[in-house]
Amino acid sequence: MSAGLVTAFAGRASAQESSGAAKSGTAAAAATPTQPLQDPTTKYPQPPYPAQTQEWPGLASKMDPKPDHGEESYKGSGRLAGRKALITGGDSGMGRAAAIAYAREGADVAINYLPQEESDAKEVVALIEAEGRKAVALPGDLKDRAFCSKLIEDASRELGGLDIFVSNAARQQARESLEDISDEDFDATFKTNVYAMFWLTKAALQHLKPGSSIIITTSVVAYDPPDVIMDYAMTKACGRNFVQSLAKQLAPKGIRVNGVAPGPIWTPLQPSGGQLPEDLPQFGADTPLGRAGQPGELAGIYVLLASNENSFATGQVYGAVGGNGGP
Repeated sequence: MSAGLVTAFAGRASAQESSGAAKSGTAAAAATPTQPLQDPTTKYPQPPYPAQTQEWPGLASKMDPKPDHGEESYKGSGRLAGRKALITGGDSGMGRAAAIAYAREGADVAINYLPQEESDAKEVVALIEAEGRKAVALPGDLKDRAFCSKLIEDASRELGGLDIFVSNAARQQARESLEDISDEDFDATFKTNVYAMFWLTKAALQHLKPGSSIIITTSVVAYDPPDVIMDYAMTKACGRNFVQSLAKQLAPKGIRVNGVAPGPIWTPLQPSGGQLPEDLPQFGADTPLGRAGQPGELAGIYVLLASNENSFATGQVYGAVGGNGGP
C-alpha cells in the first residue's frame, strides 16, 4: 500500500510539473513577437533599376537603390560566439552581409578590401564594433601573392587566431565577345578570383584547427555561364571544384569546406563593369522572383556554413538564385 501511495503521489507531481512546463512554454510562445509573412517578390526593389555606372571596383554607398546587407534586419543569437573570421571583399556585397551577421552572432571579424573601397569598409567596421566585437580592417590587393600571405598572418595575429575563412572577393567585367577580353583582363580576373583563393586558403591552413570552416563564394554562373562574363564564369567553376576537392582532403582533419553560389545579387560588382550598362536596369528580372537578390538575403547561409549546427555538411555548395535552379 505504501508503495502504491508513493507511486500515486509521484504520478500526480509529474503531471503537475508537465502542466506547469506546458503553461510556461505557452507563456514563452505568447511573449515571442509574431513574425509576419513577407512576399519575396515585393520585399525588395524590383526592376527596372536606375541606369548607373561606377569606376571599378565600385561602392555600395553610391548605388541606387542602396543594397541591403542586413544592417537593420539581421538579428543574431550567439551562434558564432568567440569565433574569429577573415572575410575577403568584406566592404560590400555578400562579404559585408557575412561580416555583419558574424559580428551579431558573436564573432570577431577581419575584413579585406581594396584601398579604393575604404569608405564602405569604415561603415562595416563601425557596424562590427557596435556589436561589441573586434573589427580588423586589412586593405590590400589580392592579386599580390606576398600580400595574401601577409593578410592571413595579420588577421590571425590581430584576432588572436583564425577559425573561419571566407574567400569572397571577386573581379567581374562584362565583355560582349571573346575578342574583347584582353590578356590583362583575363589575368586580373583569374589572379583575383582563383589564384588569391588558392594562396589565401593554403596560408590559412597553417592556422585552422578541427571545427574550423572555409567558405568559398562561387556563383550560379559556374553551372550556367552567360555569354558576356565568360572569364568570370570560368573562375567561379574553379571555385566550385575547389570546394569539392578540398573538402575531401580536409575532412579527416575536421575542417569543413563549403561554397555559396549566388544568383543575380545587387552589389557594386554590377554597376562597376560586371554588367553591360544597357542590361543593368533589368538585372535579375529574368528570375522567377522577378528581381535581383540582396546581399542580406544570403547572410544566414554564411552563418549556417560556419556554425556547429552544420557540422555534417562539407563539400556542399548552397545556392540562392531566385528560383532559376542551380545547386
